Amino acid sequence: MSSDLTRKSAAQLGELIASGETSAVEVAQAHLDRIAAVDPEIKAFLHVNADGALEQARAVDARRAAGEELGPLAGVPIAHKDVFTTRDQPTTCGSRILEGWRPPYDATVTARLRAAGLVILGKTNMDEFAMGSSTENSAYGVTHNPWDPSRVPGGSSGGSSAAVAAYMAPLSTGTDTGGSIRQPAAVTGIVGTKPTYGGSSRYGVVAFASSLDSPGPFGRTVLDTALLHEAFAGHDPMDATSIDAPVPPVVEAARRADVDGLRVGVVREFGGEGYQAGVEQRFRETVELLESLGAKVTEVSCPHFAYALPAYYLIAPSEVSSNLARFDAMRYGLRLGDDGTRSAEEVMSLTREAGFGAEVKRRIMLGTFALSSGYYDAYYGQAQKVRTLINRDFDAAFEQVDVLVSPTTPTTAFPIGERADDPMAMYLADLCTIPSDLSGNAAISVPCGLSPEDGLPVGFQIMAPPLADDRLYRVGAAVEAAFTDRWGGPLLDTAPELGGAR
Repeated sequence: MSSDLTRKSAAQLGELIASGETSAVEVAQAHLDRIAAVDPEIKAFLHVNADGALEQARAVDARRAAGEELGPLAGVPIAHKDVFTTRDQPTTCGSRILEGWRPPYDATVTARLRAAGLVILGKTNMDEFAMGSSTENSAYGVTHNPWDPSRVPGGSSGGSSAAVAAYMAPLSTGTDTGGSIRQPAAVTGIVGTKPTYGGSSRYGVVAFASSLDSPGPFGRTVLDTALLHEAFAGHDPMDATSIDAPVPPVVEAARRADVDGLRVGVVREFGGEGYQAGVEQRFRETVELLESLGAKVTEVSCPHFAYALPAYYLIAPSEVSSNLARFDAMRYGLRLGDDGTRSAEEVMSLTREAGFGAEVKRRIMLGTFALSSGYYDAYYGQAQKVRTLINRDFDAAFEQVDVLVSPTTPTTAFPIGERADDPMAMYLADLCTIPSDLSGNAAISVPCGLSPEDGLPVGFQIMAPPLADDRLYRVGAAVEAAFTDRWGGPLLDTAPELGGAR
């Protein structure tokens, strides 16, 4: 029964627990057993909260036994990205500078997961402070892709995507700053959503780039992802950037799965040189599928998307330079060299040298330079102007179509180490995802098959206007339903047994 439970969707598990056919404790234990069997190879988790998870599950079972009405995800396990503060577990952000830090409070997303009755299994690995596209930048080791452990699981939320893809959790959380939910979802064959910026709370999310960070959900199905989205999204007075508006009807849209008459725009600029042939083939097939389902497909040009990558890598590091200044060895986290003979500046320098990894240092230096006197207007100021032009491209496009579509990432998962010494090659993994972060609109990645070249998953990206997140799930569910009929089940079920990951 336990292995069967790990193969169920989150929606199915919620129904089984609600009906009494199984208990939250049984479901939690099944997933903890799966973690114990699989994670030594995959390395998705930084911390497994086995005792705490079982305690949470017992509490759900007790509340249900007492006749309390609970939500659809009560008792369902979830893996939590280690960028969200958790009062009962360490929060390290994949960095030595926060090794062992236990926050005194929960992030709003964490608190809402608990309120919904979700069982937090533990904290997942990530690129340090969410800076990366492969989860190779973690100070605590590399996470492996369950489809092929020699490949990356994407990043920065690679631990979260790998946990779901390897059936260690039916759901997980991530954050998307430049594509850090959608890109890992694409290369591990699952669903991942970047909500409208401000649609999910950043309170208690350790900041990378404050104008870009968006917490979002991962799931193995579109419906599961929508259920999690609904569970933790919504206005939060603790977050000054939070939108005071109702959560779009994402669950209703995921159940609708109908695109008849919907206007779909194919982004002209996302394709061609640098795109893997198999990725483009699966993307074209998915567009043809939407057309066969009644969608009205047209090509749309967004000319300034070509400048999104360089603009992002000036804006995001500039915000990094500001946000990471708080790690000064004075208040919390790592503290080195404090032997009574050194000044505060020396202690700070020694701590940052040992505590920050190479990619974090690279971005701090780049951002500090871009903000410096004499260079601010030429670099940061110009990048913000490009951001405005990208917003205008989106506005013009959404006057013509209801959603935009593109490949999620130009290639399938690349081998671990292949791009480690080439930052530009690494940054290109987020080529298609960055524009939505710069503009703040909603976007999702859903599986659209395997590349015929290497047999690895390909992601199909759907983008919608701000606060039209429900459109993502409507289109995604239609794609998923059609492909499920074709594949005979979810894409993950077609995966070979790889290194014990299945």
